[in-house]
Amino acid sequence: MGAAPEDPSIAILIVAGGRGSRAGDGLPKQYRPIAGKTLLARTLEGLRAAAPEAALKVVIHRDDFNQYQASAAELSPSDQARLLPPAFGGATRQDSVRNGLEALAAEGAPDIVLIHDAARPFADAALVARAIEAAAMHGAAAPGVALADTVKEIDAAGAVVATPERARLRAVQTPQSFRFDLILKAHRAAAAGGREYTDDAMVAEAAGAKVHIFDGDAANFKLTTQQDFARAMELLKQPAFADLPDIRMGQGYDVHAFGAGDAVILGGVAIPHSHGLAGHSDADVLSHAITDAILGAIAEGDIGAHFPPSDPQWKGAASSIFLARACELVRERGGAIANVDATIICEAPKIGPHRERIRESLAAIMGVEMGRVAIKATTTERLGFTGRQEGMAALAIATVRLP
Repeated sequence: MGAAPEDPSIAILIVAGGRGSRAGDGLPKQYRPIAGKTLLARTLEGLRAAAPEAALKVVIHRDDFNQYQASAAELSPSDQARLLPPAFGGATRQDSVRNGLEALAAEGAPDIVLIHDAARPFADAALVARAIEAAAMHGAAAPGVALADTVKEIDAAGAVVATPERARLRAVQTPQSFRFDLILKAHRAAAAGGREYTDDAMVAEAAGAKVHIFDGDAANFKLTTQQDFARAMELLKQPAFADLPDIRMGQGYDVHAFGAGDAVILGGVAIPHSHGLAGHSDADVLSHAITDAILGAIAEGDIGAHFPPSDPQWKGAASSIFLARACELVRERGGAIANVDATIICEAPKIGPHRERIRESLAAIMGVEMGRVAIKATTTERLGFTGRQEGMAALAIATVRLP
């Protein structure tokens, strides 16, 4: 193995092309909001803070380009500056990683590459530093965590056939780190041989590399199930209300006319309907009203001031971006969202069957407990523009607590 440069160039390849079905129905899990930002945005922010010198390249599914752009827009300008153009994934994770490596090679290969799951947002600076050091020293490395439980090997009938020595076993995580030329060559060989492996360390092993295991981090868990998302939310929880004595209230109101489409977006949830709602973004009338209410509570103008409809980057954008940013402004001031109470005004579609999904979605976008989000719906007894089914309206009141 050749000696690594004294000051190696580093890239981090983030694998974000999966569907995340075990996390439940809805968006792929990497684009689901968690405490006000998408999971992917939180992972990218963490990696950027952990390795400011590294270039970041995300491998995405071809169908997810708009969601990727929305997540990237949640990052600060300095973080966005470190993002390379995304690569498109393949049929398997292994194909996706190879595509990402080939794209990095075409753009100017780094000396060292870290390969990381988008669904691990808690990789800290110490872990990333260990990964970089291990790759420079060994050429191929992966973080591993010692097992707390005894492990049994079983046969097809469920009978125990062996009990491996626990002290010699490790649960392997990401980021896995490699000398770039080594792992690119290994992935090319695996593809040429038609072989599939469960992680990149196995790809390197199959090519004859000796993979070093360095200390992982139990906090660097992968968000796979809904329980994992709940655990992550707890880690990102807001300040205690007792420390926030300044109580503020704001109100919001929004209207959108019906237009072409087969669903309306309310609180980030697509509700089937004979029409869509017309607007520059996704016309989520409920999220717009709540966003204005939160901005009003902290005297930060309105949604148009922060996301002007004259700006083409917001054309068709998910309104969850606007709402998440309003909540982020509250947190930047050391505050917390205490409660949101909103009313949807329409004759159709019926809101009742979708109310709990809407509440759950809004709570996730805002990073609050579901019990702090109230959603009601009413008609105008067929009076006015909503009564004539020309459009929908929403009213919202937000209570915010600040230091």
